[in-house]
Amino acid sequence: MKKYIYIFLGLTIWGCGNPEPAEKPFDYPISAVDIKNVVLIDDFWLPKISTIQDSTIHYAFEKCVEEGRMDNFLIAGKKMAGKTRGQMPFDDTDVYKIIEGASNTLISKPNPALDAYLDSIIAIIKVGQEPDGYLTTWFTIDRKNPPAPWVKPAEKRWEQEISSHELYNSGHLFEAAATHYIATGKRNFLDIALKNADLLVDNFGPGKLSMPPGHQIVETGLIKLYRITQNEKYLSLAKFFLDIRGDSTTHPLFGDYSQDHLPVTQQNEAVGHAVRAMYMYAAMTDIAALYHDAAYLAAVRSLWHNMVEKKTYLTGGIGAKHEGEAFGGNYELPNLTAYNETCAAIGSVYWNQRLFLLTGESKHYDVIERTLYNGLIAGISVDGKKFFYPNPLESDGKYNFNQGACTRSSWFNCSCCPTNMIRFIPSIPGLIYATNPDELYVNLYISNQAKVEINNQSVELIQQTDYPWNGTVTLSVNPAEKTSFTLKLRVPGWAQNQVIPGGLYSYMNRMDQRIQLSVNGKAEPVHVTNGYIDISREWSKGDKIEIILPMAVRKVIADENIAEDLQKVAFEYGPIVYCGEETDNPQLAELKISDMDSFAVGQMNHFSSQVNIVKGDISGQPITLIPYYLWSNRGVNKMKVWFPAI
Repeated sequence: MKKYIYIFLGLTIWGCGNPEPAEKPFDYPISAVDIKNVVLIDDFWLPKISTIQDSTIHYAFEKCVEEGRMDNFLIAGKKMAGKTRGQMPFDDTDVYKIIEGASNTLISKPNPALDAYLDSIIAIIKVGQEPDGYLTTWFTIDRKNPPAPWVKPAEKRWEQEISSHELYNSGHLFEAAATHYIATGKRNFLDIALKNADLLVDNFGPGKLSMPPGHQIVETGLIKLYRITQNEKYLSLAKFFLDIRGDSTTHPLFGDYSQDHLPVTQQNEAVGHAVRAMYMYAAMTDIAALYHDAAYLAAVRSLWHNMVEKKTYLTGGIGAKHEGEAFGGNYELPNLTAYNETCAAIGSVYWNQRLFLLTGESKHYDVIERTLYNGLIAGISVDGKKFFYPNPLESDGKYNFNQGACTRSSWFNCSCCPTNMIRFIPSIPGLIYATNPDELYVNLYISNQAKVEINNQSVELIQQTDYPWNGTVTLSVNPAEKTSFTLKLRVPGWAQNQVIPGGLYSYMNRMDQRIQLSVNGKAEPVHVTNGYIDISREWSKGDKIEIILPMAVRKVIADENIAEDLQKVAFEYGPIVYCGEETDNPQLAELKISDMDSFAVGQMNHFSSQVNIVKGDISGQPITLIPYYLWSNRGVNKMKVWFPAI
């Protein structure tokens, strides 16, 4: 790591402006440990991943068949007669995202039948690709009659890119094809993607078409193709798409809804459609790393501070407004009408992991952890077949916030969120560990067995924990040979009396219990530096670390600028945000919290899973709070995260 430290000491040492590509591009100084090297044995996350693998993937493919997603490729390729099926110009991406999730599944859980099924779907996709590589089925079938009324008819490809989603379709194609290739080693899907990417390179760039994607993601997709092929034309095109955004000399601007109101390096406030923003900021972070671009780095830092310090919900959710699925103004964080799209939560994790890999700063994992355990997994039901599109922090049981429903739905006409969950959740093991040449980061506490390379040595790790219900974690370190490196154990912000970086929320009750650490049974002093406990030593087979993060029921209050949360209190235990449902609390609407009320952690069997709940006594009335991510698994229900305080 030492040779990279200079990168982060100041921006002045980075190139400025718009540098030409380096002779050989740089990269992130920290590397995530790939999911193929991490086997989960975890009671919390493994069942959720298994549900996706065993149930949701099959369920979603069936939905795609029912709703004509597969037919569209055959109709486009003139192997079937008919008109475009479906209502969205990006329906193709549902198929791509399911393939991506299924590909990640094949890494951790080989399945020859699923592998063969993916090959059959990929063969259908290939039918819909035009000879020169173009692939957007609705446009090929009938460009004069788009499936959605807000997409204008077009004569030429990409003519209506502000709404056509042609480049968005390409982006998810690239992301999925890259993952499928990494998982299987097969080129059948990758070659489809490369043919499409080559078409984009031939048509976009200086002296060619100069317009950014209406909906971002092609940028990160192109960068993934670059990583596989080392062909810098894909990387250059990704940067071109970002460089021209907000530049009115190249195209009529799409506006702040599409983050096309200013050049990206001048943007310092998170605005517009939250999912588009997350995908763009992730790509900007890639460019900051790959080009050592100081302007890009400064921009993503500013954008992150604005989002986390002024526009993030307690659950990690982002995007307050139903109108435009967008960020609101600073501190505009309503509860009942909160949008918090599931896709935006996923995008936040993607972006924050990149920021960590670039900076090594633990605060990005504080955001990841809060989002993962709360605002993100709330988007899917326990059985894996019902979904939230938005994720509010309050429900009155009447307001149909979820695309026409006030509980989870089995599917949506716009099914981006269910399929995004499918592509994301099986990749979670890849978030746990990261390395650089002489440091090993333990960023999430999830039971697993892993193999990592550190200092050119193979090291087996065995992590055991009942997190998030319990803060005790044991880690066995088994190098093939004795080797020296620094083990970095992340200390979550909540264990340091910090709710979220930047202070948008704070704890009413300080937790004074000390973190405990032992190495091979011997108690060691705890020194937290930049969010990590560093243990530097020569490691031998059988070395064992134990860390105990004390947990307690915590009361949370919001910044006084958040009008909706004034004089209100919320509850946490460890990384989990809690809520009250009317099912457990018939008097939910009347509940008010006083300083004298007492609360304690208990347990509940919830759909065959044992979970921690918070129980209390409020002026003689019992109150039961469940983890927020579990709400609405028992039908239509009133719910609250924030309670009036008296």
